[in-house]
Amino acid sequence: MSVRLAVEKLGVGYRGDGRETEVLKDVSFELGAGERLAIIGESGSGKSTLALAIAGLLPATARVDGSIRWPELGRLPANGRDLGFVFQDPSSSFNPVLTIGEQIAEVARAHLGLGWRQAYARAEMLLGRVRLPDPSSMLKAFPHQLSGGQRQRVAIAEAIAARPGLLIADEATSALDTIVQAEIVRLIEELTAEDGMSLLFISHDIALASQIADHIAVFRNGRLVEIGKAGQIVGAPREAYTKSLLAAHMGLDTPSLLAPEGAA
Repeated sequence: MSVRLAVEKLGVGYRGDGRETEVLKDVSFELGAGERLAIIGESGSGKSTLALAIAGLLPATARVDGSIRWPELGRLPANGRDLGFVFQDPSSSFNPVLTIGEQIAEVARAHLGLGWRQAYARAEMLLGRVRLPDPSSMLKAFPHQLSGGQRQRVAIAEAIAARPGLLIADEATSALDTIVQAEIVRLIEELTAEDGMSLLFISHDIALASQIADHIAVFRNGRLVEIGKAGQIVGAPREAYTKSLLAAHMGLDTPSLLAPEGAA
């Protein structure tokens, strides 16, 4: 399996008020073509900073050490074309005065070189793929007319419009209710499998991570604590911190985690 993303000794700090706050420290991992990796940890563990660093979206005040390489591409990725990003709040990535169809079609035009007619046809097809009702009518809708779950589906459609090799979902389900969360996770899993995309799934929810990921990486205080196959991390964690996350989950009235040791 070819390596799509290689992160090596990555460190990130933010400068401000005459001092620097270190957010990520010496992070290294690889993501293969078609692999799904979940990044889990508490709030403030550096998960979202990692996602922004990989996408090249860190602010100018950030200091970055180490390297982020794209062996398959041999160059930096183009956001939208090589890398799709789904944010926690989909409204932040929408233009409120443009229709859903215009926004998805523009991504297809910009990165696939399609004319407007072809781009709109692709937008309608994608709205069907993310299981929105009546895609042809949905093309004419504005973001404020949709529910939170519908907006997140549109955000996914927009993120995959140019057939990226990597999809990053940064807490993409945390603002949704439990039923819609499960639907979105299944949708992301199916789309990445069908299109051969790699997935970086950022979450604080180890149950969701275990459902969607081949591998899980556990972060704490900006450091990579443990990484391995999902079944091993859930069924036989090595680190005390991972065990505490699992214990906290099992203390809640939530569905059981997968547990067979060595499972993918």
